[in-house]
Amino acid sequence: MGNPLRILHVVVNMNRGGAETLLMNIYRNIDRSKIQFDFLTCKEGIFDREIIQMGGKVHRIPYVSDIGHFQYIKQLDNFFSNHLEYKIVHSHMDKMSGLVLRAAKKAGITHRIAHSHSTSSEGGLIAKFYKWYAGKHIFPNATNLLACSYQAAKWLFPKGSENSFIFKNGIEIERFKFSSQKRVLIREELEVNDESFVIGHVGRFSTPKNHMFLIEIFKEVIKMRSNSKLFLVGEGQLLPEIKNKVAEYHLEDNVKFLGSRSDVDQLLQAFDLFLFPSLYEGLPVTLIEAQGAGLTCLISDSITKEVDMGLDLIEYYPLSDKKVWIERIKTMGVSKAQRSLSNHVLSRKGYDIKDTTKQLQSFYIGVSR
Repeated sequence: MGNPLRILHVVVNMNRGGAETLLMNIYRNIDRSKIQFDFLTCKEGIFDREIIQMGGKVHRIPYVSDIGHFQYIKQLDNFFSNHLEYKIVHSHMDKMSGLVLRAAKKAGITHRIAHSHSTSSEGGLIAKFYKWYAGKHIFPNATNLLACSYQAAKWLFPKGSENSFIFKNGIEIERFKFSSQKRVLIREELEVNDESFVIGHVGRFSTPKNHMFLIEIFKEVIKMRSNSKLFLVGEGQLLPEIKNKVAEYHLEDNVKFLGSRSDVDQLLQAFDLFLFPSLYEGLPVTLIEAQGAGLTCLISDSITKEVDMGLDLIEYYPLSDKKVWIERIKTMGVSKAQRSLSNHVLSRKGYDIKDTTKQLQSFYIGVSR
């Protein structure tokens, strides 16, 4: 047996974001005697320890916002010229992948993958302009283009979306399957009674996730259904702002902040409704997971139709009209019935992590030959 092929994944940090969770799901399922994952990051992450335990390395350089453009380019150039052991670099930095892959090409790294996980850049005008500039370097420097949805491909690769490969955000289907026993246990743990109507959201506290809209909606829902609860899973820079808004509306007894959790599969069992009013998304893994748990999801109409698994669980609503969201929630009951659904549907649609992992493994081995 030779040494495994080492793939370098480039991310800002390995915390529980959609792309990072997907990477960890793949990493746990991949044949590590053939493929090993290493990571180039800029900040410490929650998954760092697990990566090291699985035989991966976590390299770190400072991020551009901490050291400025020229120093960042220098750090990238230094890193790649000192790590010529990598044949394949797989960048998950959206438009910032342009600068990463340019440095990798300069160092002579043969296979350079840009992977789109979104449909818009975060940040203010200056940040967006800088990312636009960085994004200009993707096309001349990437050898392969991957995206989680057609919309995400069109956004990041306007010149080459038709040549990009749609790599689906797979999940561990069995883990998310609804179980009424689990539901009872988790609701007890969350101190929620049988009559409570539980709304859930999973996502980091950042502008695209639109938490303020969630709170505004919930403020109206509680007037009609005083037994409602809102559980928010995640961390992020806007958390203090959202907590202040909850306090301002005197919703502290009904809105619970659960922090970053490794048991989202369990929590979904306890929810009656999944609310997801994002301003933009690539293709959210959490919506695949929620459907896997048989949960009704009310989501913003800016999210790609590709996320709908055809299970009658996704409903699209406009962000311009809060009233339609509130009226729809009014009609919903606590889900006492079995939320069973055929796991074959997610598998058939290509969202089983075991299948997507095999696909990526073959892809890596194929390009490295």
